[in-house]
Amino acid sequence: MAAVTLTIGVDVGGTKVAGGVVDDTGKVLVQARRDTPADDVAKTRDVITELVSELATGRTIDAVGIGAAGWIDASRSTVLFAPNLAWRDEPLREYVSNATGLPVIVENDGNVAAWAEFRYGAARHADDSMVMFTIGTGVGGGIVLGGELVRGAHGIAAELGHMLTVPDGHQCGCGRLGCIEQYASGSALVRFARAAARQEPHRATALLELAGGEAEGISGPMVTAAAKGGDPVSTEAFAQVGRWLGTSLADMAQILDPQVLVVGGGVIDAGDLLLGPTRRSFTDALAQRSRLPVAEVRPAELGNTAGVIGAADLARRI
Repeated sequence: MAAVTLTIGVDVGGTKVAGGVVDDTGKVLVQARRDTPADDVAKTRDVITELVSELATGRTIDAVGIGAAGWIDASRSTVLFAPNLAWRDEPLREYVSNATGLPVIVENDGNVAAWAEFRYGAARHADDSMVMFTIGTGVGGGIVLGGELVRGAHGIAAELGHMLTVPDGHQCGCGRLGCIEQYASGSALVRFARAAARQEPHRATALLELAGGEAEGISGPMVTAAAKGGDPVSTEAFAQVGRWLGTSLADMAQILDPQVLVVGGGVIDAGDLLLGPTRRSFTDALAQRSRLPVAEVRPAELGNTAGVIGAADLARRI
């Protein structure tokens, strides 16, 4: 019987650094977390190495995988740019490896979450391909083809949130106009809900009550809570997001023909409020393919542990 191998996965975000020891079945055996000192490069590095050292104590660890919210170079060693952290051309792999004495890889956070869902989550029964959209404040994602992550020539492929959806549409943080991130994200959900609540307050009674009577006080969790209670404006805000998301999923089906399409991220907590209109929009956009096989749209299964699991599993492949 083969010995169980252990790796450490670290998920670095703008507010927290989460880590875990993961076995070769994708099970997280122990976890730890720290706050992210996002404006201090040295402190962020030190928090990561302290977390890894804590998790490695008393265990035989083969390697470390780090998922970071940013652009990672093709060699999986340097964070080229992280919008919510102070990293610019940060040689993170070298620093953490030298500090811990362990092999390290660094990968984009959307990629590690997608890999986790492909290996152990919603797409675990697929053997070839998957596309995952991660719906949070923005839109991220990952692509698996031929059983491998698609990383691109420079390591920064699968920026799915920045596909053009509406020519000359809303300004995106990336500098373009009309990216899908501006129409199918948690931020878009809030924008849709606020606009409708201002225009038709009588249809947003429950939502406005949660927001203290002010449309500008509406947040994503409020929209979810109100929609679950039947608030019309909140329900329609999810329907708008779902319609846009469904068309982007259909684009991926046309271009890549994956086995599975996965939707993850915080907004997925709304369940069928989001997935229902998403699937309807997806089906409508592919009406001409009704006689052909097409990917199933599934919700992500691993939640907040996906980043840790995916990073750890990629580290096992060093």
